[in-house]
Amino acid sequence: MCRLLETIRVEDGRPQHLGYHQRRVDRSRLALFGVADPLDLSAQEIPAVQPAGVWKWRIIYGKKIFRTEIEPYLPRKISCVKLVINDTIDYSFKYSDRAIFTEMLALKGDCDDILVVRNGLVTDLSHANIVFYNGDEWFTPRSPLLAGTCRERLLELGLIREADIRPGDFGRFTVASAINAMLGLGEVTFPVSGIIP
Repeated sequence: MCRLLETIRVEDGRPQHLGYHQRRVDRSRLALFGVADPLDLSAQEIPAVQPAGVWKWRIIYGKKIFRTEIEPYLPRKISCVKLVINDTIDYSFKYSDRAIFTEMLALKGDCDDILVVRNGLVTDLSHANIVFYNGDEWFTPRSPLLAGTCRERLLELGLIREADIRPGDFGRFTVASAINAMLGLGEVTFPVSGIIP
């Protein structure tokens, strides 16, 4: 049986944006396992943490929760990403098995991360969705590998917009930002010129 992963930001002892995580867990369990009963995340006990700071809470689950773990969180810096083409990758669910990303990360050379291009369209970084800034607005790829919870929230708030983005479009943008459950818009940015073909 495949196992899924949910990563939740815990800030000063409180889980952040739990409703978005709950929706994804419920959708994933229904689609993959036919389980309609919610797996109530708010009822889960967070492993022991210090009351202050930012923590990364990981829940490995399927039909049931297999285990949870927590660790202090420090965002990784990005200055350079390597474009990697993979037209067959399917990561529409947040699987705990990330072997495909491990394989692609081996291609990054001296860069900090990879940016996956599928069927000519930009998708995601290895660990996050991506958004691009054109000096006025933020845009995110219309067809990500994984529709992340932070991406969903920012779209609902109208802070980012979807667009088809191809490598040839990079000249329209100046800055890119990684976004995921642990990273908000603009927390980790890098120049678009740091994307290496």
